[in-house]
Amino acid sequence: MESELQARDRIGVQDFVLLEDYKSEDAFLENLRKRYNSGLIYTYIGTVVVSVNPYKTLPIYSQDVIEKYRGENLYELPPHVYAISDAAYRSMKEERVDQCVLISGESGAGKTEASKKILEYLAAISTYSDDVQRIKDRLLLSNPVLEAFGNARTNRNDNSSRFGKYMDIQFDFKGSLLEDISLTIVGKIQSCPSGKRFGERNFHIFYQLLQGGSDEMLENLQLEREKCRIFLSQPGWRHSCGNSR
Repeated sequence: MESELQARDRIGVQDFVLLEDYKSEDAFLENLRKRYNSGLIYTYIGTVVVSVNPYKTLPIYSQDVIEKYRGENLYELPPHVYAISDAAYRSMKEERVDQCVLISGESGAGKTEASKKILEYLAAISTYSDDVQRIKDRLLLSNPVLEAFGNARTNRNDNSSRFGKYMDIQFDFKGSLLEDISLTIVGKIQSCPSGKRFGERNFHIFYQLLQGGSDEMLENLQLEREKCRIFLSQPGWRHSCGNSR
C-alpha cells in the first residue's frame, strides 16, 4: 500500500513549498489541477493540507489506509487529512498540550466531510477504550443534527453550512476518547437564506417539520402550511429535506 501511495504521488508536487515557481498563481492552480485529475485531492503547503472536493467517493479512507498513517511522521506518506489528524493526536499525547485543527473553505469545499474523516480517524486509533464504537457513533451522528438546523440549499451547494462550528473532544491521559463531547455554534445562525437569491432554500429543518410534523407540533411552533406555501411551491424544494420524502 505504501509503495502504491508513493508511486501515485509522483504526479505534480505534493508540497507547494517545493513548487519551482511558487509565486505564480497559475502554477499553483495547475499543480492542483494535475493532481486532482489523477485522483490526488490532497496537497501540502508546509504543515497545511489543501483539499479539493472530488464530489465522488474515493477509496482512500479505509481501515487499511488509517493503519498506514497511524504513527507516521507528517511527510512519510502522501498528503492526507489522516496525516494531519495523526500529527495532532500524537502532539497532544507527547507534549500534553491541547491541539486545534482548523478547517476552512468556501461553500461546497468539503469542510463537513473533512471533519467527519478526522473524527473517524481519531475514533479508529483510540483503541484503549471499550466503548470506542459507541463514542464514535455519538461523534459522527451529531453532524446530521447540526446540519438540519444550520444548513440550507444554495445555488452553489445543496448542503451549505450557514454557521460556524467548534467541536471540543476530550481524551484521557492514555489518549482514549471520553464521552465529554462539546459542540458549540460559532456565530449566529443566519436568518432564512431563502429569498436572498433566486433558487435558494430555507434551513433543512423547516422542510422536515412541514413534511413530517404533526398538526399539533406545527401549531405549537406557530408554523402554518398555508402561510409557508411560498417555500413549498418552489420547484425542487424536497431536495433540501435531507432524508424526508
